[in-house]
Amino acid sequence: MNLSARLHADEWMDADDLPAEVYADVVGDLARVNRVTMAARPTLAFLSRVVTPGTCCRILDVGYGDGDMLRGIARWGRKRGMTLELTGIDINPRSHAAALAHTPADVAIDWRVGDYADLAGEPWDVVLSSLVAHHMTQTQLIGFLRFMEAHARQGWMVNDLHRHAVAYHGWPLLAALYRWHPIVRHDGHVSIARSYRRPEWQALLAEAGVADARITRHFPFRLCVERQR
Repeated sequence: MNLSARLHADEWMDADDLPAEVYADVVGDLARVNRVTMAARPTLAFLSRVVTPGTCCRILDVGYGDGDMLRGIARWGRKRGMTLELTGIDINPRSHAAALAHTPADVAIDWRVGDYADLAGEPWDVVLSSLVAHHMTQTQLIGFLRFMEAHARQGWMVNDLHRHAVAYHGWPLLAALYRWHPIVRHDGHVSIARSYRRPEWQALLAEAGVADARITRHFPFRLCVERQR
């Protein structure tokens, strides 16, 4: 496949008629993918730079899926004695059910269903997303960048995939090795081909009017965009 341009294709997990129990299995496997690929590491490193110990930090995670990122952040903050108010927003109500089912009762996370844009009136210190940007059109992503720039008081971060030939061709082997769900196998391949490259991010940031964001690569095949105040 020619990866010089983004693939425009739907992912099976986004189908409106996908049963809730199948969706829960899929996002549960995606959480396992994230652990294997150390997906949380760049986000936690970013938070270590922007969160001030001894203060309360309100964090919004957009497109939480299974909720594994916010649960990881909760564990990270607890080990460091940090006071974090964690909120997740996802447009898919099946994510809400999956996140609730997979979150221990003693982990305080506010799981919400809806559009992140409706939360503009609330005070957010940090806004995050993980594996969400490649699901957006360029117009949607520009709007999201503008939202984060306007409403994240301490900083924001987009943690996403890097459209890379080695990742694209290696993914089926990794997915088969771990025997992940067939939808995860299919959608992971599509996700890599849908993700953005550095020049594309630079153009998106320019269009959104964001001047001081950093674009960084992280092993394996992650491309992150961050803005620290």
